[in-house]
Amino acid sequence: MLNLLNKRLLWYLALPIMVINGWALLQIFQYFGRIITIAVSATLLSFLLDYPVLFLQRHRVKRHRAVILVFLVALVIILALGIILIPLLLEQLTGLIEKLPSWIESGNQQLESFDLWASKRRLPINSTGWTNQFTERLSIQLQDITGEVLTFFVNTVGRIFDILLTIIITFYLMLHGDSLWDGIFNFLPTHLENYVRKSLRKNFQNYFIGQATLACLMGVSMTIGLLILRTPFGLLFGIGIGFLTLVPFGTALGVSLVSLLITLENFWLGIEVLIVMVLIEQAVENFVAPRILGGFTGLNPVWILLSLLVGVQVWGVLGLLIAVPMAGFVKSTVNYFRYYTRFDQPGNSSITVLEKNN
Repeated sequence: MLNLLNKRLLWYLALPIMVINGWALLQIFQYFGRIITIAVSATLLSFLLDYPVLFLQRHRVKRHRAVILVFLVALVIILALGIILIPLLLEQLTGLIEKLPSWIESGNQQLESFDLWASKRRLPINSTGWTNQFTERLSIQLQDITGEVLTFFVNTVGRIFDILLTIIITFYLMLHGDSLWDGIFNFLPTHLENYVRKSLRKNFQNYFIGQATLACLMGVSMTIGLLILRTPFGLLFGIGIGFLTLVPFGTALGVSLVSLLITLENFWLGIEVLIVMVLIEQAVENFVAPRILGGFTGLNPVWILLSLLVGVQVWGVLGLLIAVPMAGFVKSTVNYFRYYTRFDQPGNSSITVLEKNN
């Protein structure tokens, strides 16, 4: 009983220190935000590109040749997509910003017509009052969001030096990343080093690779569906939903927002768009996602939301993308420490089982 009390007291005393250290780390992240963003982006890219490199190595291609080949192919694909897609997306985004006021005005007119129809039939419906306030606020929020997205694209394209530096670091991480990580992880005890390596790779592999594949599939499917329906700004909306799929619950948010915007311009087209997008989402979520993702993190949805909030606060868009796998890694590491301190021996069967499960 006394031993349990001492352990709880130790945790209570450690909590303020952990909070202070967390605040200090947040300040460091904000101060070195640009450098950390470049380093994390390069690490993620090298992690993604390492899979085709390993595939080529299994077919008896030497690593340095596989790295150069994969890097050049990826660079050509990214440049081609950038040259083709970015001007189109910027053009459609600018057009959306210009169209928003007229769409919202059209939505108000549709609501007024609905109120007139309801009043003729003596139905107790009056949506004009609160919807006018809602649409005004929606207009301001959407213009702010689209303006920030446009600024983000322009700033990203304008930071040529950061992009070149990210590309160079990615290439060197693909070539010499193993020795770098060996130097970093060698500071940890042997049992913890092995566990951290496995846990980091598995969390990012299970989440990020699967989520990126799912986002590509969702973006392509949504874009094709919207273009078939001849939806205004179908390319922008489809790719936007694809990017939102990278974030948990992002697909539902994107589908709701896009269908709402289309409904403001044309009610029946908005209903058709909503039905088609929900069908596509359900098909991908129910038949494709379980095969790709499975139970990728084991995190409670509340913790997922909290991790997303923390990620976007610390690293912005990049933090939003890596928040969930990092939260999964923290969860599994905390569980490891809990079991390790309980059984004390690294070779204990319970520790071995925990390492296999994580």
